[in-house]
Amino acid sequence: MCLLFLALLIGGAIFLVRRGKIGPPPWVNAARSPEHEAKQVLAERFARGDISTDEFLERASVLNWTPGSDQWPGGDAGGKKRR
Repeated sequence: MCLLFLALLIGGAIFLVRRGKIGPPPWVNAARSPEHEAKQVLAERFARGDISTDEFLERASVLNWTPGSDQWPGGDAGGKKRR
C-alpha cells in the first residue's frame, strides 16, 4: 500500500512538471538569454528615470518586446510564461 502511494505521488509530481505547472525553485538561477538580460536592464533604467517613456518604448521595440505582454523579466527563474 505504501509503495502504491509513493508511486502515485511521484507520478503526480512528474505530471505537474511536464505540464509546466511547477518548475524549479525561485532560488535556482537558470541560464538567461542575452535578450532577457537586455529587457531587465532596460526596465531598470526606465524605473530609475534614466530614460524617457518614448526612449523606453523605442528600445523595447528594437528588442521585439512589448512590455506587459510577458512576465516581468526578473520575476520567474524558469523564464516560462504563466497560463
